[in-house]
Amino acid sequence: MLPILVAEDEPPIADLIRLTLTGAGYRCVVAHDGVQAADLIEGQEFALAVLDIMLPQVDGYELLEYLQTTGTPAIFVTAKAAVADRVRGLRLGAEDYIVKPFAPAELVARVETVLRRTGRGNARLRAFDVELDPVARRVWRGGQEVHLTPREFALLELLLRNRGVVLYRDVLYERVWGADDDTDTRTLDLHIRRLRQKLGWRRQIRTVFRVGYALLNEEDLPAGGEGTP
Repeated sequence: MLPILVAEDEPPIADLIRLTLTGAGYRCVVAHDGVQAADLIEGQEFALAVLDIMLPQVDGYELLEYLQTTGTPAIFVTAKAAVADRVRGLRLGAEDYIVKPFAPAELVARVETVLRRTGRGNARLRAFDVELDPVARRVWRGGQEVHLTPREFALLELLLRNRGVVLYRDVLYERVWGADDDTDTRTLDLHIRRLRQKLGWRRQIRTVFRVGYALLNEEDLPAGGEGTP
């Protein structure tokens, strides 16, 4: 999937947006002023842009106009909370408008909604002989559909979006079950075991003792890694 552009001049907020979206499985490119953002837009394609309005040199409204020539959808994330500002942003073509401060979970949900609505989040995810369609919410192994529970699906999608990266147990648990869920965290191990069984991934999902799990790349798979458990 294409990366998400984050145009935000306040480093702590830019880092929060980047870490939030990265934790949700998206790649991000950060620009700290409007000129840098415009240069990035000219040089590469993005799935979505998350824009502050009050950017130095070139503001978010101007960037939105520039983005529209590329067909890239945009979400404003800004401190400008007046109704008139929201109306202006939406009328100019923003897909959504979020007022600071914002809840990270809400940002992820809004981003996912815009990507689905605009058809830019439907790139299938693949690893080994498994393919996942994040929009249709379907999974195939070797061309045969595999039926997963909603949480098994969410866990697999998160592993696929962060392939090769060790994901901490608490991050996996929070992203799949939610920060307020009081279910025993050992249920994560049960879901990993079920994924391994259903997908035939005996070694493809690596356990990092006391840390978490990682979905391996092909070149990192130990000998004899294919096959059912």
